[in-house]
Amino acid sequence: MARKGAKRHLKRFASPTSWYVERKVYKWAVRPRPGPHSLETSVPLIYLIRDYLGYARTAREARKILNEGKVLVDGKVRRDYKFPVGIMDVVSIPETGENYRVLPNRIGKLILHPISEEEASIKPLRIRNKRMVKGANVQLNLHDGTNHLIRLNSPLDPQKDRFRTSYTIIMKVPERTIEEVIPFEVGSYVFVTQGKNVFRRGKIVEIRSFPMGWPDVVTIEDESGELFDTLKEYAFVVGKDKPRISLP
Repeated sequence: MARKGAKRHLKRFASPTSWYVERKVYKWAVRPRPGPHSLETSVPLIYLIRDYLGYARTAREARKILNEGKVLVDGKVRRDYKFPVGIMDVVSIPETGENYRVLPNRIGKLILHPISEEEASIKPLRIRNKRMVKGANVQLNLHDGTNHLIRLNSPLDPQKDRFRTSYTIIMKVPERTIEEVIPFEVGSYVFVTQGKNVFRRGKIVEIRSFPMGWPDVVTIEDESGELFDTLKEYAFVVGKDKPRISLP
């Protein structure tokens, strides 16, 4: 009989390479629930508590910590141990005063980067696309699967052109109010989140577009003056002249 619906299990050997988990010790892995991030760009919350931070020895202990509401993601209590936590998400543990931001390292694995209490209140979000919705308002669809509604005074309101695809908005969490909009343009500071140049950062020197549906390519100059190319979708704007967030 054919299987109906998505898979609910995942073997460790087939788990994404971005996870820091032992692949040949146990057979099964926790499969993240469908949610804010994709399977390849997120880690189940239980692994962050047990394997990354070491606050639990077993899955049962980790679930107990989560059920008690001791872990916050983007300022909200998350009790689902399968909740997917991905790039730019903020993980906070109020009892210990620890705050972390999920970022990729040089080999493409997701890590927890320690941040300050002040920085934990903001989250950069990349605009994947936008659309007009009821009432001539603009809905921003963001990289973490969420969306944000921009209410316009009229269809001709110039505010709708302030937000464009690939731009980054600095959002206050958990209030989800926009603090700043950073354009994707020459001179902006970017952090590479995927590809062979993952983890590298620098300023945009050139943005090249190609016909026939080929993806756009960005030339970036790193802090040592070296130039390198990456796909536009891999470059995440994190500041205008310098990054708004701390980077590993």
